[in-house]
Amino acid sequence: MASSRAGSSAGGGRWLAGAAVIAALVFAVQGGEYSSVDLVRQRARADSLQRDVDSLQRDIDSLRAMQVSLRSDPAVQERIAREMYGMVRGDKEIVYRFIDDSTRSKP
Repeated sequence: MASSRAGSSAGGGRWLAGAAVIAALVFAVQGGEYSSVDLVRQRARADSLQRDVDSLQRDIDSLRAMQVSLRSDPAVQERIAREMYGMVRGDKEIVYRFIDDSTRSKP
């Protein structure tokens, strides 16, 4: 009987050691300050932020090109003056403005 008790306690010790190793592996992968799930989330967030940065960089490049054309291209300057400020070229042009009756306030 003594030999069966010794065998069962050795088996129990192996089971306990195996459980401790598995628990240590799970803690190493999932525990600590940053788990593997947190790492996956952070990588996804970093990818999303990089896409936002790329999009904003394209917007900046477009705005810089527009700035250069506004400063140096007379055709663009004339188009903006006509569209935004209703300007005309000298005595050769007349501006006709039509007012929609539905937008006028009624007395």
